[in-house]
Amino acid sequence: MATPSPSSAAQHGAPTAVPGRPFGALLTAMVTPMSPGGAVDLDAAVRLARYLVDHGHDGLVLNGTTGESPTTHAEEKAALVAAVVEAVGDRAAVVAGAGSNDTDHAVRMAEQAAEAGAHGLLVVTPYYSRPTQHGLYEHMLRVAGSTDLPVMVYDVPGRTGLRIAESTYERLAAHDQFVACKDATGDLFAASRLAASTGWAWYCGDDSLYLPFLAVGAAGLVGVASHVLGRELRDLTAAFDAGDTARALAIHRAVTPVIEAINGAGAQAVMAKAAVEALGLVDGRHLRLPQVPATDDEAATVVAALERCGVLDPS
Repeated sequence: MATPSPSSAAQHGAPTAVPGRPFGALLTAMVTPMSPGGAVDLDAAVRLARYLVDHGHDGLVLNGTTGESPTTHAEEKAALVAAVVEAVGDRAAVVAGAGSNDTDHAVRMAEQAAEAGAHGLLVVTPYYSRPTQHGLYEHMLRVAGSTDLPVMVYDVPGRTGLRIAESTYERLAAHDQFVACKDATGDLFAASRLAASTGWAWYCGDDSLYLPFLAVGAAGLVGVASHVLGRELRDLTAAFDAGDTARALAIHRAVTPVIEAINGAGAQAVMAKAAVEALGLVDGRHLRLPQVPATDDEAATVVAALERCGVLDPS
């Protein structure tokens, strides 16, 4: 479908994919650390990426919604990908967001991500414009075809206003570059059916539903609370894989307060930055408008959840 180029993942030392889990099992949609003035802090991003990989992550998703992709610019996105690939690209899959409601813009992001060394692309449904299903299909095809990287489709109708139809999945599945879906629809039955019919790896896109998604055949998680729950979610995955569903359930229940604190208000980037600040992984919880940093009270709620779950020592 696409002509291989020198920017292919193989040229950048991509980690070996596990059958059924092309990007591994546990990935985090990583925040983009920023300075008080709003500049992207690449040094902090590298520190955070190394921490995540050291704490059980198989992959990182950069320049997604949690990474504030709507307000970071092309050069910043490419520089972030390049820095993280250089830091951890031999140990973890680096998947770069190439999402826009402008297909040409999404193509440019895909090309720049490939040139920066990304191992895969995350391509979200075009938001706001709400194209027809045929328009959606052509958009996905055009973006995928701009590089030779494997693609994870991102279905998140709560943010985009458009859900990918089953017939569109079937059309996309005819093209080898599409290998996975990040599913944030909350529809477990459809996830199970679509994973079987497409043959793709199905990734849960909602921390709170990870265990149920595993139960219907998910390959793994692209999470947000996973910023601070890497080891716990890694253990949950291993327990489920081993058939120890009781242990998997116990871990799920134990980390519920952190998942709720980070995701409950729907401001994942805001609360995730408060969480990684609490762990000392970034200096401050700075964001770009229209996002605003967590208040001290909101940050205290996150800290209390981290302490309750034993992620942060209250002393």
